[in-house]
Amino acid sequence: MTRGTASRKWMRGFTLMELVVALTIGVLLVGLGGPMAARMYETMQYRDAVRGLSTAASGARLRAMNGGQAVDLMVEPDAHRYAVQRAETAFDRDQARSLDDALTLGVVSARQLVAEQGVAVIRFYPDGSSTGGSITVRRDSGQGVRLRVDWLLGRLTHEPVES
Repeated sequence: MTRGTASRKWMRGFTLMELVVALTIGVLLVGLGGPMAARMYETMQYRDAVRGLSTAASGARLRAMNGGQAVDLMVEPDAHRYAVQRAETAFDRDQARSLDDALTLGVVSARQLVAEQGVAVIRFYPDGSSTGGSITVRRDSGQGVRLRVDWLLGRLTHEPVES
């Protein structure tokens, strides 16, 4: 054998130690990735819920102002769903948007507008005002946000919720 042939044979594969180290690193990455992926999924669901409710409230206000008719943001906190509909109509569960069951919803709204048992209503009027109220979205950890709807101007604000 020549010298060049022996060195090529030596470099053809990996040693057992190199394979063990590579597999160990791979197992560690997979083991750490699972819990991180679960937290990322929970965060994504939470942010999607807050964004969806914010968009629904702002859209209901805009729809009322542009359409000249009152529009309701209806929230069913126990079922984790909400819908935007023309005022004084029954809660349409087929059109409602569902939220992740891991989230906790709380709603403060005008008592006289309760459409049916367990459904809270925040009404937006054509002049831009509303009945006012708030929607609280919490994670399992207790962390959350409160979406407040101003009764005079119908504007939406966000504020963190203490655990």
